[in-house]
Amino acid sequence: MYVPFETLPEESKIWIYQSNRKFTDEEVTEIDAAVKDFVEGWAAHGTGLEASYTIKYNRFIILAVNQENQSATGCSIDASVHFIQQLEQKYAVDLLDKMNVTFKQGEFLTHKPLIEFKKLAKEKSVSANTIVFNNLVNTVGEFNDYWEVPAAESWHSRFF
Repeated sequence: MYVPFETLPEESKIWIYQSNRKFTDEEVTEIDAAVKDFVEGWAAHGTGLEASYTIKYNRFIILAVNQENQSATGCSIDASVHFIQQLEQKYAVDLLDKMNVTFKQGEFLTHKPLIEFKKLAKEKSVSANTIVFNNLVNTVGEFNDYWEVPAAESWHSRFF
């Protein structure tokens, strides 16, 4: 059962999928419709999940479930991963590789493999003040407070 993302409790579980490239506006429109259809039918053991999603910066797809009513289970999580894999194939993108970092450089978002981000940190091309996207956050509350933060305030701080 789809609910607006803003109405989910802060304890709601989230999964963040970052694309290795920016989606076009047309792609975002298509992806938005596909994700909404998926979320509307998302269920665990036959019971609909109170779930939502948001798409940020034409690059991030965030799925969320209010686990107070019904928890996402192995099968429902597998279904979401399968759905994300279908998006990867359709749009020729990588959404599941967690060894990449997206960060801000001025007004632009930059996406680099982790090894390159480490190199940039060593070369001082990025700093502890560089705004990064901490995709390890687990809840809506953490997403709201700690997703888009200076590198010093996330797991990225180990590189400085």
